[in-house]
Amino acid sequence: MTDFTEALTQLRRSDTVLRRLIGKVGPCKLKLKNHRSPFRALVESITYQQLNGTAAATIFGRVKALYPGRKFAQPEELLATPDERLRAAGLSRAKVAAFKDLARHTISGLVPSAPAIRKLTDAQIVERLTVVRGIGPWTVEMLLIFNLGRLDVWPVTDFGVRKGFARAYGLKKLPTPKELAPHGDKWRPYRTIAAWYFWRATELEE
Repeated sequence: MTDFTEALTQLRRSDTVLRRLIGKVGPCKLKLKNHRSPFRALVESITYQQLNGTAAATIFGRVKALYPGRKFAQPEELLATPDERLRAAGLSRAKVAAFKDLARHTISGLVPSAPAIRKLTDAQIVERLTVVRGIGPWTVEMLLIFNLGRLDVWPVTDFGVRKGFARAYGLKKLPTPKELAPHGDKWRPYRTIAAWYFWRATELEE
């Protein structure tokens, strides 16, 4: 497990509210999924968009089952899969189109391989991946956090982060992304860890 001691020390010093939240939640247990290729991670993220976790996991399981005998499909295989088969797994037309666009951009090299993506900055990754249909900044931010372990990502559009921030600070209304953005400045270069604690804040008992 990654050692977040330095990050927690800085976050505690930066903000009394966050210091109390860290005390309630305990050590950071951010788990990475860095064994996945960017292609695989993005296919999974697209599947999960606008669905609850259980439904998305079921659909993603059906998609993986279309390609037996391997961990996951290659981009060429997914691109060659008839739309009707993907739709039968439970995917919407928009998600099938996003899958195919992602596969094309992976084959072309726009979506980097796992070794190549680690050499790019966060901004470069966002710029390249948001060209793909169905992939916006939030989807890329989740890749940066959970697949690449980038420590200074501040996902201000994420509902859980907004809700956890409001709860930690005793706000009656959720902050807008625009309102939330500048709050992250004092937590650089560990905004990812701050976000993780706000996610946990939504799970604490009142």
